[in-house]
Amino acid sequence: MPLTAQELIADPNFMLGIRFHAGRMRNMFDAGPRLARLLASHQRWLLTQMAFALCMERDPQDPSSGLTATRLTTEITAFRVASRNTIRSFVDELSTYRFIACEPGAERKRPRHYEAAQISHQAMHGWLWSNLCALDIVDGANRAAQFQENPGWIRQMQPEIARNCLRDAKWREPPEQVGIFLWTDAGGLIVDHLMSRLDLQERDPDRFIIGPVDSRGLAADFMMSRTHMQRLFAKAATYGCAGWEAQPKKPSLWISRAFVEEYCQWQAVKLAYVDKAFQRARDLHCELEAERPAEMADS
Repeated sequence: MPLTAQELIADPNFMLGIRFHAGRMRNMFDAGPRLARLLASHQRWLLTQMAFALCMERDPQDPSSGLTATRLTTEITAFRVASRNTIRSFVDELSTYRFIACEPGAERKRPRHYEAAQISHQAMHGWLWSNLCALDIVDGANRAAQFQENPGWIRQMQPEIARNCLRDAKWREPPEQVGIFLWTDAGGLIVDHLMSRLDLQERDPDRFIIGPVDSRGLAADFMMSRTHMQRLFAKAATYGCAGWEAQPKKPSLWISRAFVEEYCQWQAVKLAYVDKAFQRARDLHCELEAERPAEMADS
């Protein structure tokens, strides 16, 4: 049975999984900054996941299926996640940076049908593998290894995850403190960076000490202005979820345990959907494998 969000939150290993996944996302950014920024704010995360899902659902026999600007707009505006203009600009950006391309031979057809580029497939595969690793850390299973052996499962898994997350208000609308970061440009990158640096042996009952943070260097890394980053941390400080502690050499950043717990609870919603989609893909695979000998015998 797939793990539920409540089971994940209650497991003492869950924060280890969250820290691992945050570290992998930080590494993904280092490897491909422009592509990683597609997941750097919650709005762009939802747009990216749904766009890729539509690509995965493309049926050559059904001309209305697949990714078009109109179809993505229909899916997203139903939940008031982004405006029509924002969605069309997003599709144009994906095309400009060659994360998607028109289907071969259909460049002049309308509406334009797009397919995901190889680099996008690789990035989504890495994202999904990282989530499965986080789940494996919780219960010691081997989801990630099975997925590596069966990469085609992504065609079933990713659309299911994307649609469930978009439909669920608990994921679609992050908690207030988490939303301070996630609804801003590159805010997700900052949270991943902070979560990857958590010392889970920290004994302070109210906060985790992150340590010195070079805001100028971090802002440059994430391709955002230092002023924007400072305003973001200042806003977080007003909510009591982050702050600076005076140190002899450099100020040391801390984040509150309440923020970390809120973030983990929010992540548990998504990871529960990831596990559910994995279990369904594996079960379908087992069913098909069980039917194969009978088909061979009949032939």
